[in-house]
Amino acid sequence: MSDDTVRIVREEILSDHFLPLKNVTYMQRRRDGELQVQSHEIYDNADGAAVLLYNRAHRSVVLTRQFRLGARLGGHDGFLLEAAAGMLDGADPAERALAEAREETGYAIDAVQPALQLYVSPGATTERLHLFVAEYERDRKCGDGGGKREEGEDIDVVELDFDDALAMITTGDIVDAKTVLLLLHLERTVLGRHGEAS
Repeated sequence: MSDDTVRIVREEILSDHFLPLKNVTYMQRRRDGELQVQSHEIYDNADGAAVLLYNRAHRSVVLTRQFRLGARLGGHDGFLLEAAAGMLDGADPAERALAEAREETGYAIDAVQPALQLYVSPGATTERLHLFVAEYERDRKCGDGGGKREEGEDIDVVELDFDDALAMITTGDIVDAKTVLLLLHLERTVLGRHGEAS
């Protein structure tokens, strides 16, 4: 696509309570050559990082459980099992993933391995998510985790058998998109299914 296919005409901030909600008007040249003007509301979200902790020897993963208002409003009870995650706030994605692992799970991790980069919901938000995996050791727990109380976080730390976690995708007990993708990435690249070579 050429640069002149889409041109931003106007941006209007509708709300800036937590993250800016904008009404963006843009002009797009359609494939048939016709110009059309569209207007959409979009959240100008900060980018984020997430990390799924795994232990190769025990075939386990560490997830968090916390309340998510959007899931509640969408018909779920709102308490989601997720990989540790947070907004970048100007930090390097890998550094943020390391920090979130410590804050949310209480595990000290030396390094993360890149898995994926993706746009979360590009029709409604600008957010890009950097996904990582990292191996943890049970004897390297350096705190309780749980997140930052001053930021309103109230996070449970949940260690699961890897194959049980995979099964929870099918049963609908794990419905967070980034976590599903990271579990499938681990299955494909590191752990495989039980009894399979990885």
